[in-house]
Amino acid sequence: MSRPSGAKYWRLKYRVDGTERVHAIGVYPTVSLLAARKARDAIKAQIRGGLDPSHEKRRVKLEAGLRRTNSFETIAREWHEAKCQTWKSSYADGVISLIEKELFPALGARPIAEITPPELLAVLRKIESRGAFEMSKKSMQLAGQVFRFGVDTGRCERDPTPDLKGARKTRKVKHMARVTEAELPELMRKIAAYDGDLPTRLALQFMALTFVRTGEMRFAEWPEFDEAKAAWRIPAERMKMPSPHIVPLSTQAREVIRQIRELIGRWKWVFPSRSNTQKPISENTVLFALYRIGYHSQMTWHGFRGLASTILNENGFEPDWIERQLAHSERNDVRAAYSHAQYLPERRRMMQWWGDFLGKMRLSGSPIIGVG
Repeated sequence: MSRPSGAKYWRLKYRVDGTERVHAIGVYPTVSLLAARKARDAIKAQIRGGLDPSHEKRRVKLEAGLRRTNSFETIAREWHEAKCQTWKSSYADGVISLIEKELFPALGARPIAEITPPELLAVLRKIESRGAFEMSKKSMQLAGQVFRFGVDTGRCERDPTPDLKGARKTRKVKHMARVTEAELPELMRKIAAYDGDLPTRLALQFMALTFVRTGEMRFAEWPEFDEAKAAWRIPAERMKMPSPHIVPLSTQAREVIRQIRELIGRWKWVFPSRSNTQKPISENTVLFALYRIGYHSQMTWHGFRGLASTILNENGFEPDWIERQLAHSERNDVRAAYSHAQYLPERRRMMQWWGDFLGKMRLSGSPIIGVG
């Protein structure tokens, strides 16, 4: 069939219940003769099967629209919009950024009801292949929340993430030697009573109060400390992250810093080496100090991190706050603007609680005067 414009169309006339109808197949030559004949045969097969091709065409178009409406991306953005009203803006931005980066490329256009556990697992395995195990875990958690929102709103029947509980790869964790919570009071009293070099005792106390990594503390410099804001801002390059790491300072940690500044604040390093003040304190200095007070093979520098994580979790602090304070966010994978100050007000409260807690630990037995 030709139009006044000169365009040529493939159309098929047919009858349904005695009524003549016309079905548009396509424009020539975009649709070739061979393709038009195949479409004609398919339409005639529908008619023989008792279907109205025009109705079928509208049904397919409607289903395609529903598939787009019920895509994983559409539902994820609806879920995020519903949830972000109760979140801090920095956290909300970080959540959608992670979903956009890790989940949308493979799953965004897929109808949520059609996503299978193996399909989701393939996405998580791709994340794990980068060594980003925590990111994989977080991605699965967020995907699960989106699926459950889809169930609640009638767009899918179930959340497939529980099927993957045993299928994800996890990083093998090497637990460093550390004391138990029951043994913590005695450790804090012995640290407070340490009779060796005073800066070393203060380093032990600061390590316990901040539970940062070895290199983060050893290479600390005075300009990183903002006493007005009660914060220690560790530069991104030392964190090997795209952003600085902020450590809120409790009143106890600020007191340690005050004493160190009075003692040795003229040097570049907050914790300089005793033998050469142009170098930072050695990792072994703190380790040997722990040995000296009776904790050989019982406590390590890293042990304070695990101990703090366990106690803070057991005392009801949000895991996300603790992970952020431990700087466990996936390195190079989280936007700088999102990660460095995430949960900062909450972490300030948590770190002050931790400082108070260690003070109570030190005083829970026979009191020994020291920072607490």
